[in-house]
Formats: sequence, structure tokens, C-alpha cells
Amino acid sequence: MEIVRGRAPQGAPTQVRSDTFTGTVYGDPVLPATDGTTIGSVTFTPGARTFWHSHTDGQLLVVTAGQGWVCTKGSTPEVVRAGDLIWVPPGEEHWHGGTADTIMTHLAVSLGPTDWADEVAQHDYLSREGS
Repeated sequence: MEIVRGRAPQGAPTQVRSDTFTGTVYGDPVLPATDGTTIGSVTFTPGARTFWHSHTDGQLLVVTAGQGWVCTKGSTPEVVRAGDLIWVPPGEEHWHGGTADTIMTHLAVSLGPTDWADEVAQHDYLSREGS
């Protein structure tokens, strides 16, 4: 058994994510990457989101606060709320983030390498509006 107190490495500053995200996104590592698995707490401000991406071995998201959207390629964004779990199968292209007017924080367990693609177009992101 291993107990991890706070974030790892201890005292690591919150990271502002920008290279593969739109908007203001904050990330805190939970555990150091091991065997291709990364675990992090990610907070999306309103309107912030990931770029399109997929994971070689899948990804588990656990929404811990707020409300957000998740979307797979070719689908309409779906609302997720605190307490929801999302399993993204290996290779499935998707994005996730806050809604247009709410924050979302989730724990992201990413298995294997992440393959990043294009930025999510604003009209695709807002396709959830009015639906």
C-alpha cells in the first residue's frame, strides 16, 4: 500500500495548461507517471476545453466538481456533473471541458500515450447550446 499526500511531487505548483487546451485550464499531478499511466486533477474554466485527442489504452474521467461537457468525434457534447464517471475506450477521439458558463474539475486517469489532434472549433464546442 502507498499513501500519497496532496499532489505529487510534493509541493509542485499548479500548472497552467496551454499547448493542447483552449481557454484557461489548471492541472495538478496526483501521482508521477508510472508504466504509461498518468493521473491528474484538471480544472477547466468556463469555455475551456481540451483539443481533440485519443489515448492508446483509454482514459477514465471522474468529475469531482462543477459541470462540463464531453464529446466523441461525430457526436453532440454530453453534460457531465460532479460524481459522474466517463470511460473513453482506447483510440476514441474526444474532447472534454467546462461548459460555456461553468467550471469543471475532473480526475483524469490516462492509460498509455495521448495522441493530440486539432483544436475543437468554437461552433463544434457550442453545438451543445440550445440542444
